[in-house]
Amino acid sequence: MSSHIDVPSGEVSHNGGTRSGDAPARTSDRGAATRGALLAAARDVFCESGFAQAAVTDIVAKAGASVGSLYHHFNGKADLYLTLFEEFQAGQQERTREAISAVREAGETDPMRLFIAGAGAYLNGCLEERDVARLFISGDGPPGFDRVMRQRLNKWARRNAALFHTADGGVDEALVVVLTGAMAGAVSEISLLDDEDAARRLAEEIMGIVGTIRNPRTEQR
Repeated sequence: MSSHIDVPSGEVSHNGGTRSGDAPARTSDRGAATRGALLAAARDVFCESGFAQAAVTDIVAKAGASVGSLYHHFNGKADLYLTLFEEFQAGQQERTREAISAVREAGETDPMRLFIAGAGAYLNGCLEERDVARLFISGDGPPGFDRVMRQRLNKWARRNAALFHTADGGVDEALVVVLTGAMAGAVSEISLLDDEDAARRLAEEIMGIVGTIRNPRTEQR
């Protein structure tokens, strides 16, 4: 398994350099459009057929592109999948950041309330993009993707759990483990539910229960 599985090679770098003439700009625009069409097509094909059954020929046909153009922008099918995952996670991170910032600006300081705001936003993102959330949680991905998924979810949960500080300025590891496990299970269950209304009710109920979690060893009452 490649150690670079979580680094999409098809990522476009925007360095703000000056373009010389219109032709390079048009070429760049066409390349970006092709790349976007390939990602959109890959998302549809993966969600319809799963990663294992998806064919590169189906993706390029749906995108109106060529196999050569796909390999110009991406290393292959796995690279497309991982790039979609990175984009989904970037959106989830932004949802979480905005939700926590909003409640902070409203005057909230309680760590659990801040955590719930961020975690709720993450779950809501899974509901709003249920097709890709289900794709990534289903286990049908490139070899080694399950490790990438666990690492990313743990990183997200730990970053939010870092809201909970101990008296010496550290982070309460026991609470981090509890919250990380709870959110991993919540994401999985909510993403895989067929009934969207039931998934939303479950998300609300889970966050309600998470909100009751307390650590008597570190919490000052």
